[in-house]
Amino acid sequence: MKCPCCAHPESKVIDSRELEESIRRRRECLSCGKRFTTYERPEVANFLVVKRDGRREEYDRQKLYQGIQRACHKRPISAAQVESVVTQVEGEILRLAPGLHPGLAQPEVPSRFIGELVMERLRPLDEIAFMRFASVYRRFQDVDTLAEEIEGLRQWRLHAQEAKAQLPLTL
Repeated sequence: MKCPCCAHPESKVIDSRELEESIRRRRECLSCGKRFTTYERPEVANFLVVKRDGRREEYDRQKLYQGIQRACHKRPISAAQVESVVTQVEGEILRLAPGLHPGLAQPEVPSRFIGELVMERLRPLDEIAFMRFASVYRRFQDVDTLAEEIEGLRQWRLHAQEAKAQLPLTL
């Protein structure tokens, strides 16, 4: 790891801590003595995202993060929560995605699959962020389709509240 101050290629690890989705390491440059922090996370399998128009582009974690962050702009959602949503979505893609099979040169995942996974996680997190993401993802053409989505969100909330109020079954 190069030092961000002097670009010396060698450093020593002073402290290492496991976080939920990564490892945080405090390092000290062997040349200038400055300390800096690095984060390590497992690399997600390389796959292509198939867009609506049929184009294929390589999966980009940062692009997914920015899209979710845009939907959460000026909402009470922390960067850690956005990061958690991205990590959860990536985990689901690797676990469930059609087309991610061993033996394929470069697996493909439809963008609609990724969008649905994001919306599943944004809905309980923040309804406004969910609607913002859904309005871009589903490309609402008019107020009626927006109203239908809002009504679907209301029904989901009502169902979630009813499920929460029910007593758990115990055997």
